[in-house]
Amino acid sequence: MDLALPGDDHPARVEVRAWLAAHPEPTARQLAEAGYVAPHWPRPWGRAADPVAQLVIDEELRRAKVHRPSNQIGIGWAGPTLLHAGTEEQKRRYLLPLLAAEEIWCQLFSEPGAGSDLAGLRTRAVRDGDEWVVSGQKVWTSYAHVAQFGVLLARTDPSATKHKGISYSVCPMDASGLTVRPIVDMSGEHTFNEVFLDEVRLPAANLVGPENGGWALAQVTLGNERVSLSGEGALWGQGPTAADLVDLVRRAGGTTDPLLRQRLVSVWAEGEVLRLIRLRTIGAALAGRTPGPEASVRKAIADDHGQRVMEAALAVAGAWGVLADAGPEAGLRGVPADPAAPSWPSAVWSKGYLFARALTIGGGTAQVQRNIIAERVLGLPHDVDLSAGEV
Repeated sequence: MDLALPGDDHPARVEVRAWLAAHPEPTARQLAEAGYVAPHWPRPWGRAADPVAQLVIDEELRRAKVHRPSNQIGIGWAGPTLLHAGTEEQKRRYLLPLLAAEEIWCQLFSEPGAGSDLAGLRTRAVRDGDEWVVSGQKVWTSYAHVAQFGVLLARTDPSATKHKGISYSVCPMDASGLTVRPIVDMSGEHTFNEVFLDEVRLPAANLVGPENGGWALAQVTLGNERVSLSGEGALWGQGPTAADLVDLVRRAGGTTDPLLRQRLVSVWAEGEVLRLIRLRTIGAALAGRTPGPEASVRKAIADDHGQRVMEAALAVAGAWGVLADAGPEAGLRGVPADPAAPSWPSAVWSKGYLFARALTIGGGTAQVQRNIIAERVLGLPHDVDLSAGEV
């Protein structure tokens, strides 16, 4: 693959520039309707953009300082699953407001006793006429306190084997019997929540895919989650990148510390590897393949990478790094302003260092990802029989 982006005459570049000229300050709804929120999605929700066209569109939107709507779980996880298995009515109802971030989504998967072993979930859904009655508890539910909808996994056939009788549904977060309680993390932020469902009634029409076929859809969601959590930003695809940190040091005149120089080179190289893997992942999606074990490869690399980026930023900050409002620029004197460079508030870096501890846990622990890679990519056995002399 030629990784150099095409010039001014590329059709996607010409098209997006013309659209931006007609919409110099586009609204979230206009971006969604034009297909520029998720350009790799099929039309009419996206633009069916190939990997190069998608990167060109990203570059042009950044250049124009246009920010896409923020709805990470909706756009990154729930939306692709609805595209994959939702009815036409579900797509018409949910996708456009989801893309425009007019309706925020969360993911009701993990439970106190079913995190990495998600198939052990105990939340029950019992059919009652045209409704499902759901009871149980979910935990570590990001954005549940601001979400209008959640994608829910519940056990609909308790007599089936662990991975079978599970169904996948859309759950309105204002449903009667649903309670959200906050969980504040070590950075002081409130993103996570625990959710209690006490005989919550969901219309049967909210079922996504076949009854008892939720485990396969969960794999689609989790595959897209691992792609989404492995974007260019160091914090689950969000926030600053290794390149941003290196650029900040470069603009300050560099560093004479040989160990710090090596550290910065290392995180920059990792960032480039992840960028190239991202191209392969996008290409697979556009070829009609849902994310597979390769998403686990990328997430496993990205999680460790994000922690190393934030640790390198703390090293650049030096003694200033103990302050909650000081970023790496505090350890650099006289950083020239660059209007074209991304501008990250100091607090993003300091909070990011604390939040980075969660990267190797959320979305599937690092150990789970490596087990998936070992079994599904390398073909290693699920269990090692030590009695037979295997090592």
